[in-house]
Amino acid sequence: MYAGFFGLRADPFSIAPDPHYLYLSERHREALAHLLYGLQGSGGVVLLTGEVGTGKTTVFRCFLAQAPDTCQVAYIFNPKLSVTELLRVICDEFGVPVRTTDAGPATIKAHIDPLNAFLLGLHAQGRQAVLVIDEAQNLAADVLEQLRLLTNLETTERKLLQIVLIGQPELRDLLAQPALEPLSQRIVARYHLQALSEADTLAYIRHRLSVAGWQGPWPMSERVLRRIHRRSAGVPRRINLLCDRVLLGAYGRQQHRIDTRMVDHAAREVFGHRPAAGWRRWLPWGMAGVLALGAAAAAGAWWQARQGPAAAATAPVPHTPATLTPTDQAPATAADAPEPAGPQALHTATLWPQEAPAWQALARLWGIDLEDAEDPCAQAQTRGLQCFRTSRMTLGGLRRLNRPAILTLHLPGQPAQHALLIAQTEDGHYLLSHEAQRWQVPAPALAAIWAGGYATLWRTPPGTATRITEARDPDQQAWIDAHLRQLQRQGRISAAARTYEERLNAFQAATGVEQHRHAGPMTLMQLNQATGVDEPRLLTASLPANADGDAP
Repeated sequence: MYAGFFGLRADPFSIAPDPHYLYLSERHREALAHLLYGLQGSGGVVLLTGEVGTGKTTVFRCFLAQAPDTCQVAYIFNPKLSVTELLRVICDEFGVPVRTTDAGPATIKAHIDPLNAFLLGLHAQGRQAVLVIDEAQNLAADVLEQLRLLTNLETTERKLLQIVLIGQPELRDLLAQPALEPLSQRIVARYHLQALSEADTLAYIRHRLSVAGWQGPWPMSERVLRRIHRRSAGVPRRINLLCDRVLLGAYGRQQHRIDTRMVDHAAREVFGHRPAAGWRRWLPWGMAGVLALGAAAAAGAWWQARQGPAAAATAPVPHTPATLTPTDQAPATAADAPEPAGPQALHTATLWPQEAPAWQALARLWGIDLEDAEDPCAQAQTRGLQCFRTSRMTLGGLRRLNRPAILTLHLPGQPAQHALLIAQTEDGHYLLSHEAQRWQVPAPALAAIWAGGYATLWRTPPGTATRITEARDPDQQAWIDAHLRQLQRQGRISAAARTYEERLNAFQAATGVEQHRHAGPMTLMQLNQATGVDEPRLLTASLPANADGDAP
């Protein structure tokens, strides 16, 4: 109804799953990585959970689109079934005939035998069977037990059936029951999909408007977009409902500009006065980015979250690693270099229990020694460097910042420990090190033992003698603006930005940093990378294959 009024080709906020409007946030991409990782292992159960409307179906559709041709997928969308009904549906989905007799309905064995023969046949052809069950929180306990028994269909090499369970948070609680511990132990990858962060909400709205054909100035200010995030709690489906009603209201008033009062009025019409349904764990909205990412997601510190990375990424910038070279971490000759072990070996490793020796190891990659173990960051500051810490870094953030860093890991049955991130590959593997040990870890396996704890060093602007939280000093701003003007001349940021603050905001938007009138550490690290400031970068050479595979 309002599309023509705003010059749009279609309604941008329809709740129909139109693939043209697909927007994958950092969290959706990590959830997708977990599903795809489950296909690469030797079989088992993959678990994806999330509140209503967070985009689990979106992730599943992407999973289907990216699953290799060798996979044959059976999809069950209504799991309120008995054991026999479940087996019947599985056989029907895979096209497996089940023999029946006049004596009565087919037994469990009558389903299992032909299903096993079918799975063995697929395996012999080098193909894989994947069973996806949506709304899996509705599965009965005896049906879940039958699913566990299906994972016993195997060869000496791998499970014959890969099972993916998708459901609401209640599914996690269900699988945590002692009676279902045997099934829970079969889960090889799990991810809980959180709502969008404030930065992702803003990017999501702009993305859908752009796809629908929006041209000209945005109808919503940053303040209005933040209000939409607050009212919707970052849930994509609620964002769609709210934005659709807001634009409809603007059309009714013949207004092309949205204000916060219109958002509040639309929220009352769409949601009533109740809080976002199901978001029992949602923390106060003003704490942007309060939920940490990863399979072991937990609430994290937010003291620097306003400068946290978002889904957008900067264009790659050629750079020459300053001090980080292969010989900095490994022996000089390739023949002497130790091959990295797989992630399974990492689970029993002894890492740094304290940060101080990790900082000293990190500093050596910068070509300096930090002798003061009590306060390495103060000593680094005398060398023109500054420490940066956050507890809510993401896998995408690791790749965008592209610098060696200290990761806080939570290995099974051990207290928090620290390791160095020294390399990354295009196929989603990370190389961790501790002293002379190295481990090659795929992204989902890292997410399972890392909740976002991150620390690194960065080079401050010349002449800086104090710690920077926000660059307010005129000399610092002059240095920043000179680099921003350089990027503007290169066409890297909008030529329409006329003032320092406009250029800064344009750069922040281009690199996925939340816009702010003063540059913080995250902005400055991105600026250093974009302009080729002499800093170590992550190695990107191909890593040797693991001896024990990539399964976590």
